[in-house]
Amino acid sequence: MQPRDLSAHAPYVPGRGTEEVARELGLDPEDLTKLSSNENPHGPSQQAVAAIQDAAPTVSVYPKTAHTDLTEKLADKWDLTPKQVWVSPGADGAIDYLTRAMLKPDDRVLEPSPGFTYYSMSARYHHGDAAQYEVSKGDDFEQTAELVLDVYDGERMVYLTTPHNPSGATFAIDELETLAESVEDHTLLVVDEAYGEFSAEPSAIDLLSAYDNIAVMRTFSKAYGLAGLRIGYACVPEAWADAYARVNTPFAASELACRAALAALDDEEHVEKTVESVEWSRDYLRAELDVPTWESAGNFVLAEVGDATAVSEASQREGVIVRDCSSFGLPECIRISCGTKAQTKRAVEVLNRIVSEVPPA
Repeated sequence: MQPRDLSAHAPYVPGRGTEEVARELGLDPEDLTKLSSNENPHGPSQQAVAAIQDAAPTVSVYPKTAHTDLTEKLADKWDLTPKQVWVSPGADGAIDYLTRAMLKPDDRVLEPSPGFTYYSMSARYHHGDAAQYEVSKGDDFEQTAELVLDVYDGERMVYLTTPHNPSGATFAIDELETLAESVEDHTLLVVDEAYGEFSAEPSAIDLLSAYDNIAVMRTFSKAYGLAGLRIGYACVPEAWADAYARVNTPFAASELACRAALAALDDEEHVEKTVESVEWSRDYLRAELDVPTWESAGNFVLAEVGDATAVSEASQREGVIVRDCSSFGLPECIRISCGTKAQTKRAVEVLNRIVSEVPPA
């Protein structure tokens, strides 16, 4: 007995965790600074923590009411109808829901390269395939409608990441409108705004009233600090929003996750503090690192260090975990998540010392 042929499925490569690195190096996890996974260094809102504690005794009950409450609150936040909000287990859950709703066997998606590998993974899980458009380091990772349309060949879904991971580049709202008006009628544009709270660019959710070929994904993992609870959502056009009931995994978003997200939405001060912290950290990293970096609208900065694997491994040994971007096809770059002031300063000190000692690739 064997599973079906999965040879076309490359595994997702996550950033390394504190416990994992600590065990490997024989270090105390408390001595490590983890800046590899774009997490919120300030943790979740205390209101969200209290909501988790309050909801803990109720986890024997399916999260129907909590799911409904969160859907309605998000709909109100974005001026949508509740059926336009598809609550999901993380933004990757939203990718699966949209894939189920849109793809037939052998349909293709078009995704950015480098980019989030789960776009194509989900397509292939559902018997589709993927093509890529290049977001080029040589062009400072600029994202335009022309860039996508030059490669576009009638794919069923086109993924657009803004801010882009790992570069932090944005997709201007007028460029998204150009794409929406240029692609074929059967093509869905999926705008991934996982890092949207950190960007000054307007949300593509504002376009849903004008276009029926755009869906937008958001998450509570980043700015809201709820990565461990896996809670996100997609916003879709009203014309086909009722597909959710046919593709949704029953009760996939947990009671604790929904209750925490509801509380997190009420704590605007926590999000504002997080965004201000990210803005400071981005500026500090770009000003103080002794290597080339790129302007970023996310909660991370991409830096060119020569030999990314050597630098990230040396940094790890000194207690600072950063993301080796070789898995993104950028073997000369690392991605540094925005930490607290103390974490950011420590990372700069360690990395500047290492890049002065590690030979170029």
